[in-house]
Amino acid sequence: MFLTAFKPTRDINSPTPTFWPADPTFDHFVTAVNAPGFWTYWRNSLLVTVGAVLLALIVALLASFAVARMRWRGRGVFVVAVFAAQMAPWEALLVPVFIIARDTDLLDSLAMLTGVYFMITLPFTIVTLRGFLDAIPMELEEAAQVDGCSRMAAFRRVVFPLLAPGLMATSLFGFITAWNEFAFVNVLIIKDQDQRTLPVWLSSFRDVFGTDWGATMAAASLFALPALLLFLLLQRNVGTGMTAGAVKG
Repeated sequence: MFLTAFKPTRDINSPTPTFWPADPTFDHFVTAVNAPGFWTYWRNSLLVTVGAVLLALIVALLASFAVARMRWRGRGVFVVAVFAAQMAPWEALLVPVFIIARDTDLLDSLAMLTGVYFMITLPFTIVTLRGFLDAIPMELEEAAQVDGCSRMAAFRRVVFPLLAPGLMATSLFGFITAWNEFAFVNVLIIKDQDQRTLPVWLSSFRDVFGTDWGATMAAASLFALPALLLFLLLQRNVGTGMTAGAVKG
């Protein structure tokens, strides 16, 4: 994809294509960036994705703490329900979500799209953060409470710093899930094209004359770049080795 984005059109359409671009060009990237709606769709994707991930992290952090650290009636049923929600196919929700959005006048709304992405990423975030919390020894929290911390202060000063790798890992996967989502955008954004996101924008390089493969590959490269950069930024911090160091300390 990246290599094709740098190839001239004649090389892409050649009957004997080459793997490496013989004469690299940035023309396809210029075409993609100057395409109608690029910056609008980019902003929409960023707002919707970041909003959904932040909401999912906040709610999932509270829910996973309650599941991992507290004992209450219905806890097992709640965990099973979360796993069931995670396993449910998203396509099964298209029609019910559309009906809800239509009846509440939330079609063509970024707020509705953010809510849907939040709903999609929340079960996975709860399950993942619960696993990270289970890996943090409860003795650390109890020791902080013995030293005078309240339960909330112990969580904020001891558990939360150790949970940072888990938060980064879940935010990364949540970002990729929401960033790549395509079906719900087509279902919920019908009339107002300016409310659509980048996955839909990728289809703008197809017309009655065929597909501009160079511009499509350049657009797909630009689309994949934020998720790739986020992964490279966070990949060192998604381990759980910090917990072992904390126990030794």
